[in-house]
Amino acid sequence: MKNFNTDDTNLKALFIGDKGENVDLFKELLNKMVDEHVGWRQNYMPQDLPVITPQDRSSKSFQETADNMRSVFNVLSSRLRTESLPWHSAGRFWGHMNAETLMPSIIAYTTAMLWNGNNVAYESSPATSQMEEEVGLEFATLMGYQDGWGHIAADGSIANLEGLWYARNMKSLPFAIQAVVPEMVSGKSEWELLNMSTTEILDILDKVQDKMDEIKAHSARSGKNLDKLGKWIVPQTKHYSWLKAADIIGIGLDQVIAGEVNSEYRMDIDKLEAQIRDLAAQGIPTLGVVGVVGSTEEGQVDRIDQIIALRNKLAKEGIYFYVHVDAAYGGYGRSIFLDENDQFIEWDKIEEVYAKHNIFQEKNDWLTREVYNSFKAIEEAESVTIDPHKMGYIPYSAGGVVIKDIRMRDVISYFATYVFEKGADIPALLGAYILEGSKAGATAAAVWTAHKVLPLNVTGYGKLMGASIEGAYHFYHFIDGLEFQVGDKTIEIHALTKPDFNMVDYVFNEKGNTDLVKMNKLNHDFYDYASYAKGGLYNNEFITSHTDFAIEEYGHSPFEFVNSLGFSRAEWERADKVTILRAAAMSPYMNDKEVFDEYAEKIKQAIQEKLEAIYAE
Repeated sequence: MKNFNTDDTNLKALFIGDKGENVDLFKELLNKMVDEHVGWRQNYMPQDLPVITPQDRSSKSFQETADNMRSVFNVLSSRLRTESLPWHSAGRFWGHMNAETLMPSIIAYTTAMLWNGNNVAYESSPATSQMEEEVGLEFATLMGYQDGWGHIAADGSIANLEGLWYARNMKSLPFAIQAVVPEMVSGKSEWELLNMSTTEILDILDKVQDKMDEIKAHSARSGKNLDKLGKWIVPQTKHYSWLKAADIIGIGLDQVIAGEVNSEYRMDIDKLEAQIRDLAAQGIPTLGVVGVVGSTEEGQVDRIDQIIALRNKLAKEGIYFYVHVDAAYGGYGRSIFLDENDQFIEWDKIEEVYAKHNIFQEKNDWLTREVYNSFKAIEEAESVTIDPHKMGYIPYSAGGVVIKDIRMRDVISYFATYVFEKGADIPALLGAYILEGSKAGATAAAVWTAHKVLPLNVTGYGKLMGASIEGAYHFYHFIDGLEFQVGDKTIEIHALTKPDFNMVDYVFNEKGNTDLVKMNKLNHDFYDYASYAKGGLYNNEFITSHTDFAIEEYGHSPFEFVNSLGFSRAEWERADKVTILRAAAMSPYMNDKEVFDEYAEKIKQAIQEKLEAIYAE
């Protein structure tokens, strides 16, 4: 490819556009890809005659079939235009984790679908299997894993399941080693076996490769010792996929316990330490701890650096736990911290680097040392979930999982001779090392292309992350403290917390209201009007999403916010939850303050009309 100065990257050239402004470029590239695919078909064995003849195409049944297909596509288009969310809208959609999708990834996905590669088997998809292997290594570089590996998964739920799969098998291997080659762990007690580090286990396996299959047969995959492995601690902000994963992988729901979060919705490290120590005092090991980078409800970032520091501290006392980072939402955010050489930028150089690469249009108050340290410490975790179909701006479905040490692949691997030959000298044996079977090569092409257009550092994706974060902060500062007059009532907006990333949560409340149930109803009613429920879709001028922070899941961590709005502890416990409105501020355009300010007035008007409709009921 011709060298391109990525400092010149213009994000507005990479999307179809709010009003389809780049449709000509989209059609040009898509038509080129279709033409080249058809040329490839025509040039393969040119001595073969076409099987669809002119007589076939001119027949009545052919024409009627083609016309019927056209009619079906008319219906498809109508239904999609009528019932789909306008997530592409620059300033109208402030809702779920979806946004304008990268045009190059859409074209790449569409193009690769014409070849219909199946990445489970190299022989059925040489091109896209190689692309997925390259993407996995790019994921590893993004996370700071020098000897790492990764792959694309169907979604974050599958990636999380794989993370638990790795942890479960790693934690069980010392028992398997003891059963097969006991001399390698001689003198270790059961507690010591359960608290061996991942590196220590892998180093032992390196020495007994000839016994690997037998050792794996005695690991957790046999069903043995599952009840001994300990607790999997996930913060209260957890994604529901962790419960599914524990169920499916055989760990059991009883082994998944919540780690308390603080009023900033980050895992409380002091309480985590007390929790792990209390378990240890009972003779219960900690299988692993999940840190979240970009929680799906709040967009907050757990203090991964403190989780790693706690692990290092406890390891000296004979307590070791696996660390998985669920960065399904925030994983691509690490690109804003990598320089053009993919090195993590030093704290005292970061503003200079951001200025050089035009990451932000104006000075903002997003970055803190806490967020910086948390993203940096990801490189010390054993595995990470990352979803290209979220902050990678890739079409669904594209999740991903990354491991710190490529040797970890062997602890979960399977081989099927009809799909791939064990030990074969080919770039990718994906099916051996992943949960899924058949998988679309088109997804790999979409992610690979996006990464080539936007490298995973400040010269590429860092710019896109910066645009999203800056737009989120425009929205955050715009809504916090905003007031609306509806009849004799004043309605205030309060932001939940200063965003760690680009998720902005907020609530409406009547000034002076001390009835939390009433406030929750107001916010749910607003959501109804700002969604498909009552507001419709095509003509809705402001769309958002919502969630509930209930005591059952969050404990009392939301109380500090609720109390700041004037609600008592008794009122909080009576209501049992707080209903929150949520905006995943992913638009690549709202960093432009001029554009944002134009939409801000429209948003205010739309909010006013929705509030008036609510109070008119």
